[in-house]
Amino acid sequence: MATYVLIPGAGGAAWTWHRLAAELHARGQEAIAVDLPADDDAAGLDEYVAAVVRAVGDRTDLIVVAHSFGGFTAPLVCERLPVRLLVLLSAMIPVPGEPPAQWWDNTGYEQARREQADRGGVAADADLAATFFHDVPPEVVAEAAHHHRDQSMTPAEKPWPLPARPEVPTRFLLCRDDRFFPADFMRRVVRERLGMVPDEMAGGHLVMLSRPAELADRLEAYRLATQSTADR
Repeated sequence: MATYVLIPGAGGAAWTWHRLAAELHARGQEAIAVDLPADDDAAGLDEYVAAVVRAVGDRTDLIVVAHSFGGFTAPLVCERLPVRLLVLLSAMIPVPGEPPAQWWDNTGYEQARREQADRGGVAADADLAATFFHDVPPEVVAEAAHHHRDQSMTPAEKPWPLPARPEVPTRFLLCRDDRFFPADFMRRVVRERLGMVPDEMAGGHLVMLSRPAELADRLEAYRLATQSTADR
């Protein structure tokens, strides 16, 4: 049995993974959704990694799935734990020495959002509902309000500490209907920073809430492919 380690994005709420975790459990796998101290101004990336390590404990056969801002934490976790596979889900991709706060300018994010708006997409200054929850079921959107936490800027201030990305098999899964990270923008960032072509699926930025069964199927396909490679 594999253990999926689910690292959330900004806000750090483990709740965002609850629908996906249920689907993975139904497929016979363990899933640990990590709650990060995102609203604690004393907590940086070191504390985020420590929270993940504590949650994992002595488990092995780990598949780390990182969403959005979790892309800065996940590679650091891979340096601490025996990770079989890293899946970046609509995730930010750091480069050595880059403070997360500079990622936006360094990748040309604002221009990408303006171009999306010019093409008739969601406006760059659209509200949270239109940007993040447009394809999430209404009852889940209503529940989300009870789990919202502000994201401290503390983990975004210091340079990303690794000299290179960890040597762990990595897949990037892009969501074609993502209104926060436009698909064309993310295809370019993945190509430039990871040197790969991302996999793609339908869904918005919070695809774990809008399409949990389809996402679980994708992750299980990755797990089986990695297992087959290891058995050769």
